[in-house]
Amino acid sequence: MPHIQQLSPHVADLIAAGEVVERPASVVKELVENAVDAGATAVAVEIQNGGMSLIRVTDNGCGIAPQELPTAFLRHATSKLREAGDLAAIGTLGFRGEALAAISAVSRLDVFTRQKGDPLGASLHLEGGVPGAVEEAGCPEGTTFVVRDLFYNTPARLKFMKTDSAEASAVGTMLQQLALSRPDISIQYLRDGREELHTPGDGRLLSAIYAARGREFAKSLTPVEGGGEGILVRGFVTEPLAGRGTRAFQTFFCCGRMIKSPLLTAALEEAYANRQMKGKFPGCVLHIDLPLHQVDVNVHPAKTVVKFVNERAVFSAVHHVVQDALDGGAVPETAKPAAAVTNPRNDFYQSMDAKTFREKSAAPQPAARPAASRMPGSELGGRVVFQDVAQSLARRKEGPSRQEPPARPSGYTVRTIEPSTPVSESAPQPSPTLKAPPKAEQRTPDLPEQTTFAPQQAAPWRFAGEVLRTYIIAEDGENVWLIDKHAAHERINFDRLKANAEPIMRQQLLAPATVELPQDQYAALLENLPLLEEFGFEAEDFGAGCLMVRAIPSEIDASLIQETLEMLADKLLTGGSADPSAARDAMLHTMACKAAIKGGWKSDPAELKALIAKVQSGEVQYCPHGRPVKVKLSKYDLEKMFKRA
Repeated sequence: MPHIQQLSPHVADLIAAGEVVERPASVVKELVENAVDAGATAVAVEIQNGGMSLIRVTDNGCGIAPQELPTAFLRHATSKLREAGDLAAIGTLGFRGEALAAISAVSRLDVFTRQKGDPLGASLHLEGGVPGAVEEAGCPEGTTFVVRDLFYNTPARLKFMKTDSAEASAVGTMLQQLALSRPDISIQYLRDGREELHTPGDGRLLSAIYAARGREFAKSLTPVEGGGEGILVRGFVTEPLAGRGTRAFQTFFCCGRMIKSPLLTAALEEAYANRQMKGKFPGCVLHIDLPLHQVDVNVHPAKTVVKFVNERAVFSAVHHVVQDALDGGAVPETAKPAAAVTNPRNDFYQSMDAKTFREKSAAPQPAARPAASRMPGSELGGRVVFQDVAQSLARRKEGPSRQEPPARPSGYTVRTIEPSTPVSESAPQPSPTLKAPPKAEQRTPDLPEQTTFAPQQAAPWRFAGEVLRTYIIAEDGENVWLIDKHAAHERINFDRLKANAEPIMRQQLLAPATVELPQDQYAALLENLPLLEEFGFEAEDFGAGCLMVRAIPSEIDASLIQETLEMLADKLLTGGSADPSAARDAMLHTMACKAAIKGGWKSDPAELKALIAKVQSGEVQYCPHGRPVKVKLSKYDLEKMFKRA
């Protein structure tokens, strides 16, 4: 039996580093959170090569005393906790005292720090967790950490790192979240010498949202604030018509800490019930503030999951505050009430209420002109409309002798209707003659031509109709089939795209489209730009979380570019990007879904019959996501429902 022995401090530090430091973004997160806890009002982050070769974090916080520098890099050394009771009310972002020890164990680290009022600062160099001597150094007030050659002494970890762009985007995502949690702190992010993010730090949440999430997202927001039972909810939510295709734009903070909470997501989306289009999700930046003893932040190593003492109260607060904000319906500042609209021409097109209009209409009219100048058929609603025909008569004398149509007010069009004899509904009608439409009209959009049926061709099923503009009804012997037209068409598209060996046809956009994305989605798409090009997208990095799209697949509508790329990025993030074949299937799923006819759309019977043919032949049975495309109801099932069996 192996003997039990205590691990050496170095091995213990490496194990702790594996728990705390997963990637460069983890290093930045721990260092920036320490800067926030140190009272900094400005934090600058600079990385190179995705953070693998260099990470520099500078703040203007309180600094570290020179004599405490070596202690700061020991495990479980912290200035934020003193006794066990402090764990019940944690108000700082960092508190475990493992971050600096873990980071220094897998890198070459330098720290420069100076406390306010001190004439000189101090510096310390650590390599692989082993500290050197503390030396005097000239440096600004605050603290600067310089981390180089991350994971240089743990090469096994290097193979798990992604591309530089993906790692840099993960850093950007983390800094965006921090900027939204603390709008009173100016956050600057430099990636390979280029500024990716810079928030003003003016204390206004909307300013931070504008800098971190972009102009378009900021324009779609509605402010919310309120609460109850000691819980305050404040922030912004998107308007119902500005829903996104994914939940990537939902951000929640609890007591200043970014968290992931299915409870808060459910409360938010419940508030949008009957307001949001199906398949769309609201976006938000919401801060939930409550007494520290009512929330436990120490239930997850990453500190992104918390537990609420009173979950019902938190759910209710978020739900009702958001619902009240959506019901408010404030009038935009640019809108004016009708009474405030001026009419400089003072003509007929002026603002008046219905009562005033009726009174003016009922007023005595001026004496009518002679009958010769009255336009025939112009007596409408008890009022006489006059037409001055002097100019028209003069033109008749000068022009050729032909009969001109009666004069009429400009803007009206006269249509001549040939007299016809009405046909009685009871009269026998001739039998219609079925003619095959031209070949160009037989082809159903996005459906193979061979799946259409000529009218004279017999089929083993009968098309009985469509319900809810979503489900096709087909009769086959003594069975009734309900077919989901979107799921069936999506599967047809998916199989066709997967079997197609030819390059996908693309359509060039007249004007390039800029697509703003959250940093994680942005990174996933940047990592798969060659795959995007293979499937008909022509996109390039536009910087700051933006893609410039110049061409899209011909089957995708131009209005769906943003939604399609968001859905694709989400699928790549959920495991597809690691496996090339899975990434390819994720792309095909998204394109097939976006090119398919949708539930609720009005469809031509020829389209529906083509879908029935594919489904009833057994070629299509499940959609690409595994859902069935048809449900069978036998004659016995129906008779049993109606108590006839």
